[in-house]
Amino acid sequence: MNAVISTEQLSKSFGSVTALDGLSLDIPKGGVYGILGPNGAGKSTLFRILLGLIEPTSGRGTVLDYPLAHSPTLRRMGSMIETPRYPAYLTAQESLTWLATAHGMRAEVDVAYWLDRVGLTEAAERRVGGFSVGMMQRLGVAAALMTRPDLVILDEPTSGMDPPGITEMRGLIRSLADDDGVTVILASHQLNEVQKLCDRVAIMNRGKLAAEGSVSELSENTEHLHLVASPLSKVLDIVGDAGHIVGEAVLVNVRRQDTAALIRHLVTSNVDIMEARWVGADLEAIFIAQTSAPDPLATESTTTEAGHAD
Repeated sequence: MNAVISTEQLSKSFGSVTALDGLSLDIPKGGVYGILGPNGAGKSTLFRILLGLIEPTSGRGTVLDYPLAHSPTLRRMGSMIETPRYPAYLTAQESLTWLATAHGMRAEVDVAYWLDRVGLTEAAERRVGGFSVGMMQRLGVAAALMTRPDLVILDEPTSGMDPPGITEMRGLIRSLADDDGVTVILASHQLNEVQKLCDRVAIMNRGKLAAEGSVSELSENTEHLHLVASPLSKVLDIVGDAGHIVGEAVLVNVRRQDTAALIRHLVTSNVDIMEARWVGADLEAIFIAQTSAPDPLATESTTTEAGHAD
């Protein structure tokens, strides 16, 4: 595999908080690659390391075949991490012109083209102080793309957008990969969109790599029995390590042929079952299965990364 990004035992600690814990990951060149994980999983820390904003505590990595924080390589990357911010008095066009000038690329950047590509042509002369969250996301994506990078990292690019806007952004991201040859790394909590958009995904949990592959590869052996029952504690006593609580239900790793016997056992043990259904073969079920298992060593302090949620 021709990797555009490769990390080996990459770790980052902020005091007593471990944000990345020996992460080894290879991201292939081309296509759309999803980085998934709950808040505190380490996604934002990974992105900041890749962009040269912070240094790892240990481990190593390469981006576009060069070591981390290699200045010429950083110029070949675009990014939008968290919600972008611009001076409120600037228009959308002025904001991109300002950024292009700061990059020393004013002559090369076609501001009007990128505003049109993200659907902001009609708002080009509007001050960004009056923009909605979704419009700010569009402007941030345009800023990430206007230097025509080989690699772009987009953190929650559809945040604050309505359904038509999400569909438009999905089309843009897919077009960047398929038509422009850009490698897109995408982080999003909208798992349905990720499943439609990404060629491969990595699921992170507590700073480690929990799973990696295409959605079809990851869906193998991820079917679980979803039980809404009471009391949940008794269900867990019966199923043991095969189950874990998700919201008001228990996900149980059990074979289909053993389901009837399990339900009979639960009923005869005075467990009230309100709902029993199979979940699996989609990204949401995979995500839940990989990130919901309890960690006896976890404390409340490990759910944030030095005050920054993913």
